[in-house]
Amino acid sequence: MGGHEQHHVVLFPVMAQGHINPFIALADLLHRRRPDLKITIVNTPLNIQSIKSSLPPNSTIRLRSLPFSPSDHGLPPGTESTAGLPFSLFINLLEASESLHPHFEQLLHDIAMEDGHLPSCIIADNFLAWTVETARKLGISHSVFITGGAFGHGLLLSIGLHFLRLPTTQTNHVSVPDFPEIQIDWSQLPRHLFVPDNADKWTGFFHRQNSYCFQSNSMLVNTVKEFETTGLSMLHKLFGLPVFPVGPVLCKPLSSSLDDVSRCVEWLDSHRPGTVLYVSFGSQNSINASQMMELAVGLEESGKPFIWVIRPPFGLDVGAEFNPEWLPEGYEERMREKKQGLLLVHVWAPQLDILGHGSTAAFLSHCGWNSVLESLSHGVPIIGWPLGGEQMYNSKFLEEEVGVCLELARGNREDMMSAKVEREGVKKVVEMVMGGTEKGVEMKKKAMEISELIRASMEVNNGVMGSSIQSLEEFFTAFNLS
Repeated sequence: MGGHEQHHVVLFPVMAQGHINPFIALADLLHRRRPDLKITIVNTPLNIQSIKSSLPPNSTIRLRSLPFSPSDHGLPPGTESTAGLPFSLFINLLEASESLHPHFEQLLHDIAMEDGHLPSCIIADNFLAWTVETARKLGISHSVFITGGAFGHGLLLSIGLHFLRLPTTQTNHVSVPDFPEIQIDWSQLPRHLFVPDNADKWTGFFHRQNSYCFQSNSMLVNTVKEFETTGLSMLHKLFGLPVFPVGPVLCKPLSSSLDDVSRCVEWLDSHRPGTVLYVSFGSQNSINASQMMELAVGLEESGKPFIWVIRPPFGLDVGAEFNPEWLPEGYEERMREKKQGLLLVHVWAPQLDILGHGSTAAFLSHCGWNSVLESLSHGVPIIGWPLGGEQMYNSKFLEEEVGVCLELARGNREDMMSAKVEREGVKKVVEMVMGGTEKGVEMKKKAMEISELIRASMEVNNGVMGSSIQSLEEFFTAFNLS
């Protein structure tokens, strides 16, 4: 870099594991492409500790904590992320993140004192778009990083800008304000709109953050250009900003135990290629008790082998002890004896090892974006059961636009028809995706094509850059970080 000052980029994810991991992976990607770049990840103290433990000991990525007191915001002691937090308190955590404003500004001044100049650029989560005010005030470039997909966020952000309350007449379909050609079902509206006590807090929070996005300089998105052309042009249309698709930005999680990995891999090894269904609803989410019972029976009756990551049913404490009564009587024993089902209870699931294994045929997923990218990176088609947020739109996109997903159910609320699940329905969808039907074969073929696109986007062959690397290079140029 010669004699001039070293560029410094500050990364700030919102306090949720599904957002922190892509930010760690983005930091790693920035470092690989620009080893001279100074990179700092900012967060609250407990999250910084956990980020530190997930970085290699010799990492050059710097970490800085902002002071945070959960009890000031009606949060249980020691709560600094969504992990283990009931959904009703998520909004407290999000509103609390806005209170970090003065501490964040102070930190940038501290960095300027240490480095002799302010950082060159702030890359912040779209949930923390208020950081653009600080950037503007100090004359620092700002980019929003969307850790999810472009289509899903295009819809979510549009709805967040326009729907401050539920439409008064309940029709089956709602037109998305900025994209009238896209119709969504009533049951696909964000679930916070249905929580009367907190709906105003939620809509206020999203409206503020989404409005701040207009003042940013660009958007980085955790997706691949060729895979999400529609979604990327939606984001560009919505905010009028340059949009840089730099995905898949995936973090290989550090396994909590090699025993879990070898147990899963051995079990998969004992099954024929392309015969196993993997079932997981992510680390923050769960289906309700009656849905869990029907899913269990449906899986057993399908006769297909499966690995199921079981979390306490929705409404129970996230850390509740496993209770066999959540499942049909004698279920675990029968699954073990028949070698049909491996139930992972309260253990960390080695998701990448499972999805990358030849025996895995399909993924029954909540359609969280990290899971979607991991599944499609391995050419594994998806049975969709979205539970909230933009997962509803990810599932819609994957089914209607891409053809790699079949939706089984939607949501976990007792009062929604779309959340009603019956064993026959489970059996039918599993059979359609995994039973060698024309539809299933077509889904697998498309998933394999997308895995190829995803792989190519991150490669450099004979000096020719994949689209995501190319896009990142354009970002560096636009922000004078070269």
